[in-house]
Amino acid sequence: MNLTWIALSALAALVAYFMVGGLFFAVPAMRTEFAKYPAVYRSGDASKSVMVPGMLGLLLAMGAAAALFARMHPAGAGIGAGFEFGVLLALFQLGAFVLHNHMMPNIGRRMSVLQGLAYSAEWIAVGVVISLVYRG
Repeated sequence: MNLTWIALSALAALVAYFMVGGLFFAVPAMRTEFAKYPAVYRSGDASKSVMVPGMLGLLLAMGAAAALFARMHPAGAGIGAGFEFGVLLALFQLGAFVLHNHMMPNIGRRMSVLQGLAYSAEWIAVGVVISLVYRG
């Protein structure tokens, strides 16, 4: 495993995550759905006060994902392997985050479906970007 490539992959994955997320979360349907739950989700302005820990958490997650990819493909791998890895990440987050959060916070099915779509697309992009950047 090459730590420099893992770090570069993690940074590139973070950018991809925010780019894909920006597309999804800018959609009026997503904003409208989040607005239905002001007791659960912070507003855009309120979230700025906790943005640093959130960004660090995502960077930690990207680093872990890049390290997992590097262990699976020590010499690097192509876009197909990255897509498969991204799908695995997406399935993990669907179970550990989206479906679990559907059970715990009092949010509706539509919110969970929209989150599932957005987060899955983000994590698939993360897998692909890691595979494109990481070069053991």
